[in-house]
Amino acid sequence: MSTATTVKPSLTIKRRFNASPAKVYAAWTEPEKVKRWMGPGEVKVLRTEGDPRTGGKFRWVMQAPNGENHDVNGVYREVVPNEKLVFTWAWISTPERESLVTLTFKGDGDGTLFTLLHEQFFDETARDSHNSGWTSAMEELAAFVEA
Repeated sequence: MSTATTVKPSLTIKRRFNASPAKVYAAWTEPEKVKRWMGPGEVKVLRTEGDPRTGGKFRWVMQAPNGENHDVNGVYREVVPNEKLVFTWAWISTPERESLVTLTFKGDGDGTLFTLLHEQFFDETARDSHNSGWTSAMEELAAFVEA
């Protein structure tokens, strides 16, 4: 019997936004605002739904330039307005590969110190792909909240 545990890959992205925690939080929790920034690079957001409360669900449907749809959904595990969001993350195409996202929003003068922790990836390839996507999405989020 093995007692070793497998540590699944994770990633952390930290960023300071020149916007209040309330504004950055709203960009994540209000579906119409999510549409304005989510979708790295040339990816377009087709539909967003969200119910940001513990046990509530979200779903974001995006489309790549090649026409391929990327459909992700999850359940909010913890919701502390303007401070913290914790939610599951699973692509419709691979629902068995559920991972966990924790976002923290901390006031810093007139800005926000933001941390995204994405844990429990299926493998390093999934982590690296998400790292690229999240990094690009953070650029879009900055442009949206700092406008």
